[in-house]
Amino acid sequence: MDLKYMKLALRYATEAYKKNEVPVGAVIVKDGNVISYAFNKKECNQSVLEHAELIAIRKAEKKLNNWRLNGCDIYVTLDPCPMCAGAIKQARISNVFSALQNSDVLNTDLLNKIFSTDKTNPEVNFYTNICPFESKKLLSLFFKMKR
Repeated sequence: MDLKYMKLALRYATEAYKKNEVPVGAVIVKDGNVISYAFNKKECNQSVLEHAELIAIRKAEKKLNNWRLNGCDIYVTLDPCPMCAGAIKQARISNVFSALQNSDVLNTDLLNKIFSTDKTNPEVNFYTNICPFESKKLLSLFFKMKR
């Protein structure tokens, strides 16, 4: 785990905030190199599939010319939702580093189940609350503005 990648993900979350998107950023790293990055674009593109993690995965797949992202790590500014967790596992990403744990305990339980070993895919190592204050501050500002 390298905090410089989390700081980069937080920078992309700030870009989402500036564009009136839920401030979530994601960075995918392989062998110490950033291979993709993204931020939420649900509002901009009017699509439920435009989560930062999914966009970053698509970009990484294209760059590596392979849907298997073995040996890659993803840095995200908020615990993934179950949809994104499923995509992360299917892509065979090795490690998930999250800045902030989701406040919904059910989400955490689901993530732990999704990321565990199954008959098809290896376990995904999941680490959360790495930079909670920075991410929480940005999310709080965003939702305060929306209310």
